Amino acid sequence: MTLFTSLLDEVRACTRCAENLPYEPKPILQIDPQAKILIVGQAPGRKAHESGIPFDDASGDRLRDWMGISREQFYDPKYVAILPMGFCFPGTGKSGDLPPRPECAPAWRDQLLSHLQDIELTLVIGQYAQNYHLHDKQSSLTETVRAWKTYWPKIVPLPHPSPRNNIWLRRNPWFETELLPSLQQRVSEVLKLD
Repeated sequence: MTLFTSLLDEVRACTRCAENLPYEPKPILQIDPQAKILIVGQAPGRKAHESGIPFDDASGDRLRDWMGISREQFYDPKYVAILPMGFCFPGTGKSGDLPPRPECAPAWRDQLLSHLQDIELTLVIGQYAQNYHLHDKQSSLTETVRAWKTYWPKIVPLPHPSPRNNIWLRRNPWFETELLPSLQQRVSEVLKLD
């Protein structure tokens, strides 16, 4: 058994934060050492928890649309690695899902990232991921996403693709007219889809 396979088995069996979760721990991630794109989100939602598939909901549909790739391409781990900041559904709060559990990233993140040597593009989705991965981020999520060219072409900060962010998208039309066409072109180049 390889070191990577052993690590992945250990992550998938993790119960570190079981006492703080509303359901049994069910770490959800997608990873292969050959992946070219890394998606860093916050934590799986309830629907992903139920299906065991990351971004298996309306947010995933929108994210795939933003990237300009099919469901099949998105779920090919040799193309796309999906490593949220927390691997288990943290539960629901007053205004959406709770933040990712703080135990997860320190326990697993660096070990898993060390196996991703071929990543050419990292999508950093939402404030929790941006706080961890972008050391020179702006003062707000909107300002960080608006400054996307600062991180280009290796990293692209994004808002969460949740339908809850429809108002944000309406208020920031530059996101769809400026950032998304560039993102789709970059994804196509990285995955050699042309």
